[in-house]
Amino acid sequence: MKKYVSIIIGVILLIVAVALAVIFIQSKSKKKSKPVMTEKVVIVQKVQNSNVPVKITASGSLVAKYKIEIFSEVQGILNSTPKEFKSGTYFNKGETLLRINSEELYHNVQSLKSNLLNVIISMMPDFKVEFPNEYDKWQSYLSDFDLNKATKKLPEINSDKEKFFLSFRNVFTTYYNVKNIETRLNKYSIRAPFNGVLTEANVTTGTLIRQGQKLGEFINPKVYELGISVNAELGQFLKVGNEVFVTNLKKTKKWDGKIIRINGKIDLTSQTVKVFVLVKGDGLKEGIFLDASLNATSVDNGIEIPRKLIVGDNEIYVVKDSTLQLQQITPVHYNDQSVVVNGLEEGTIILSEPVPGAYSGMKIKINNKK
Repeated sequence: MKKYVSIIIGVILLIVAVALAVIFIQSKSKKKSKPVMTEKVVIVQKVQNSNVPVKITASGSLVAKYKIEIFSEVQGILNSTPKEFKSGTYFNKGETLLRINSEELYHNVQSLKSNLLNVIISMMPDFKVEFPNEYDKWQSYLSDFDLNKATKKLPEINSDKEKFFLSFRNVFTTYYNVKNIETRLNKYSIRAPFNGVLTEANVTTGTLIRQGQKLGEFINPKVYELGISVNAELGQFLKVGNEVFVTNLKKTKKWDGKIIRINGKIDLTSQTVKVFVLVKGDGLKEGIFLDASLNATSVDNGIEIPRKLIVGDNEIYVVKDSTLQLQQITPVHYNDQSVVVNGLEEGTIILSEPVPGAYSGMKIKINNKK
């Protein structure tokens, strides 16, 4: 009896379970309501193809065009000068940058000059007899001889006989000994080769200077070179003399520049060529970074669009029948924020701003207010 009761209960439970399953399935199979299709509001623009200049932008640091490193060719104690030998000191062309004590050498020069004077004086009586027509020029040389000034060039020699006579009297040997030591004496005083400023000073008054020692660095603070690296493919369009627009990194200052040199060698690693731009003006300092912009060539029948509109490598969304469609284009040149492209027909409607979640076939509504 209990056995039949259990069977009946099991059958009842099975029937209940089946009924519940049928009810659940029927509730799932009810017709769902269709989602409401919303149209995205987009901003568009009409393609107007034209001759688009290809602009090259690059950055680099300034280096003074006129710059010298000051080294000593002699040894001695650094003397004081009217202007201090310190960084930031300005010097005019010809002013003494520094002077090394040369008292001992100076006396040697005076001694050799006196010796030259004596040699010429001693030969004059015989010279007057042998070369009466040449005597006056040597007498004039003696009259102008000044121990406190640089030794003048010897009078012109007009014959081999005169040359041999002077050589026999050691005039040439004595003269060139004087000029040699005078040249060395000049190296104890270093003068500014152009108007400029000291950017580095490694010695002070009283320092013992050694031969070959670097003493400092001197630049012209008005003229600079900006070295920039340009893609080798575009480098072929650049020429010496091309104008360059130069700005600081914040775009708050600008200067005009021009290309003065183009390296003939391409960097194997980066496949770029080095271009040097001459920059002049106020507010420039050696070492600061600047941005350079220059026109290399132009793209016919092209348009410049924001880089963020590019989908993948070479596609862009166009508007057809109020829907978005992908269309292939040909990127020609990439700038920092934009790209110059070919392949869009005149009058084609394209997006002005990217649309989040965009897909081909997406329904859109055009905002004509912008």
